[in-house]
Amino acid sequence: MLESWRWFGHGDPVTLSHARQAGARGIVTALHHFYDGRTWTVDDILAHKAAIEDAGMVWAVCESIPVNSAIKLRNGKWRQYVDSWKDSLANLGRAGIPVVCYNFMPVVDWTRTNLRYRTDAGGLALRFDMADFAAYDLFVLQRRDAERSYPSELIETARQRFEAMSADEILTLETNIIAGLPGKEDTHTRQSIRGQIESFDEISSDDMRANLVEFLKEVVPVAVEFGVRLAIHPDDPPFSLFGLPRVVSHSQDIETILGAVDHEANGITLCAGSYGSRVGNDLTEMANRFASRIHFAHLRNVKKEADGSFIESDHLDGDVNMVSLISALRREEARRQAIGRADNTIPFRPDHGHLLIDDQNKTVNPGYSCIGRLKGLAELRGVIAAIDQLEHAIRT
Repeated sequence: MLESWRWFGHGDPVTLSHARQAGARGIVTALHHFYDGRTWTVDDILAHKAAIEDAGMVWAVCESIPVNSAIKLRNGKWRQYVDSWKDSLANLGRAGIPVVCYNFMPVVDWTRTNLRYRTDAGGLALRFDMADFAAYDLFVLQRRDAERSYPSELIETARQRFEAMSADEILTLETNIIAGLPGKEDTHTRQSIRGQIESFDEISSDDMRANLVEFLKEVVPVAVEFGVRLAIHPDDPPFSLFGLPRVVSHSQDIETILGAVDHEANGITLCAGSYGSRVGNDLTEMANRFASRIHFAHLRNVKKEADGSFIESDHLDGDVNMVSLISALRREEARRQAIGRADNTIPFRPDHGHLLIDDQNKTVNPGYSCIGRLKGLAELRGVIAAIDQLEHAIRT
């Protein structure tokens, strides 16, 4: 497996040098400074790639080319945005970038309610609290018909939670939810997000799924032509937020996506933390079922709660059996090598990490501090080494 590291460009407080010192060989990045729908030129891509290679690593995965809301709605300038997306994809292929991770989440990308949740060990973790989210949706944003999205018991809990919040706590909650976390395409205000949500009022889950399929029919042939593997990222969290349709959340969704354009280039990002946040998703089973189409892996862990809340746990201490999952990925790599597939090494990155030690006093991107990810990468590296040693002992 290719040990990789998310890097948000030259303004990232965690530098390429830090990534190299952590032991990463691959970099996962994008042209984050061009997140306005423009086509990425070959020259701009090559300049970004050169900076990575000068630091002694390779650009392993582009994460992500933003998918504009107009594409998801198929309205407005959707044709222009699709064409630009395809041109950027082609240029990434021309520049030799092998994998593109992307997502199809409407309005809000990955979402958390608390970015500094203190763990028992003293680290700070990312958390999604369902009651806090409902409190924001119902009583701060006051989304139209929001009460239809929640059971009555949760509405009452959310009301009590909201009434106990100070003005500063409400502002922090709002900032965490809508202002934009690392890698997001958009940031929102309270007014703008209401309008964005309402633009999806007439879009059902079936409509959204159909629009994704139409998008795939256009972009997968471009990926094939230019030698790029597409890896769609799941919804995070993998259930509806703000009443919006989410269509990349469980195994049936993956089957629809892969079947829509049945080509090896049309694949998935197996994000253990995202899929693992939904009750009923068995990550090892999913890894085995969709093994041949896994082009990228995000390895992190979560602990779920009964109401849908979850905390991002240590990488080896959560509801996802990380040892079993990595074993499945290593078996798939061995299978690919045996049949001569060129992509027989799956890139992965330690996804997120707790805010630890003196990183707690630094300005870092939430989830993307240095020490927490270094710890996660070291743990995952140890699991891989142990699995390989055991496999070698069994063979001999």
